[in-house]
Amino acid sequence: MIIPKRIIISRTDGIGDVMLTLPLAGILKDKFPGCKIIFLGNDYTKDVISCSEHIDDFVSYSEIEKIENNSKIEYFKSLNADTILHVYPKKEIAKLAKKSGIKNRIGTSHRYYHLTTCNHLVSFSRKHSDLHEAQLNTKLLKPLIDIPVYSLNDLNDFSGFTKIKSLNNSLKSLLSTEKKNIILHPKSKGSAREWGADNFTELINLLPEEKYNIFITGSQKESEEIKQQLQNSINRHVHYLFGTLTLSELISFIKNSDILVACSTGPLHIASMAGINTIGIYPPIKPMHPGRWKPIGKKSKVFVENKECNECRKLNICECIKNISPFEIKNYCDKL
Repeated sequence: MIIPKRIIISRTDGIGDVMLTLPLAGILKDKFPGCKIIFLGNDYTKDVISCSEHIDDFVSYSEIEKIENNSKIEYFKSLNADTILHVYPKKEIAKLAKKSGIKNRIGTSHRYYHLTTCNHLVSFSRKHSDLHEAQLNTKLLKPLIDIPVYSLNDLNDFSGFTKIKSLNNSLKSLLSTEKKNIILHPKSKGSAREWGADNFTELINLLPEEKYNIFITGSQKESEEIKQQLQNSINRHVHYLFGTLTLSELISFIKNSDILVACSTGPLHIASMAGINTIGIYPPIKPMHPGRWKPIGKKSKVFVENKECNECRKLNICECIKNISPFEIKNYCDKL
């Protein structure tokens, strides 16, 4: 039986993907008390990873890439890890893990380079599975423990997303104590099908000003794409926070708000695990549908057309997601 003591969880992709990987750390801490969890990720996800009470250390893959090849192996050795989980398969990391002598190297059998770099292979297909992404991640624990298919509520509990920094006073002053503070996050940096500026504009105009304090978040680049379109259609003041918040500040601001509305993107998963009311808007296209990518928090709700859609699969614009009515979203928000 393998009893790991220092475990690397390797996931070097986006914020949403990382959020749905955090439960692995909680399960490992539960099954192997006293083990240390090292999260290998990209710099821009560090603030998300540091919010998990189950992560003991963060290692920047961005920094490893800057090191000369021979020094990379020595660096990996210095981590003193006995186990690595290749949650997001990456050939270079798989090779480094083997060359540095990590004893237990676990990866999916569906990556050809894992056949020579991993000594524990798990056979499963993400593309053809009906399981949620967070549930699929747990399959990589099979060489270590005999685990059930966890419910999404259980996985949310294992995330340990509790180490969120206090909100600074300048941002706290924007929040209302008399209205619902609602965050709208219209864009996705191209990672998901989007509901569109026209629908968000209509939703803003439907939300009564006397009941809602509205914030729009996103990057500075996204502001250039969408802000003018929103402003041309909105007849009253909203708070534009495009490009003004660090990721750490955004996490804290979300935690202190009441509702967040977004498509399948990082802030949606942050809001869900932070425990606020979370509304996700999804296309009915596999594998982008909510069955695979919905937020796993207990106050989350998804809106998706009840149909199977293949027509929009190869298009940049998805009519199925755009057909979701802003009135539906507004009515749901009113009930919260």
